[in-house]
Amino acid sequence: MKKGELLNSEISYVISKLGHKDQIIVADAGLPIPGSVQRIDLAVTKNLPGFILVLEAVLSEQKIEAVIMAEEIKEVSPVLHDEILEILKRTEKENNAEIKIFYITHESFKTRVINCKAVIRTGEFTPYANIGLISGVTF
Repeated sequence: MKKGELLNSEISYVISKLGHKDQIIVADAGLPIPGSVQRIDLAVTKNLPGFILVLEAVLSEQKIEAVIMAEEIKEVSPVLHDEILEILKRTEKENNAEIKIFYITHESFKTRVINCKAVIRTGEFTPYANIGLISGVTF
């Protein structure tokens, strides 16, 4: 049995195949996901599981160097935005490495989904609860 925090075998498998600069997305329940992109659907019901819990579990296993978020999150969902920033600061400390943060429009974010390796769909109903995680290297 796996020793780490992340127990979902599909997510672990996707992370194990990521190369430098590859991207996965942790998404809310409503993000459009093209049929050509792997969907790991964790959504059970409204806000179950929540975005933050899934993000933290993924970050416990994936080394990231950058993230992408919709700039609308700052105004529409500021509490969630602040939580994400705190998690990223903690992750930087734990890994002793800077994480770059990029903001783009939500429309641009949706067009980038086609190029990611997988989308992990949560049950989150908070607007703009989506984050692109850009893989770093562990050496």
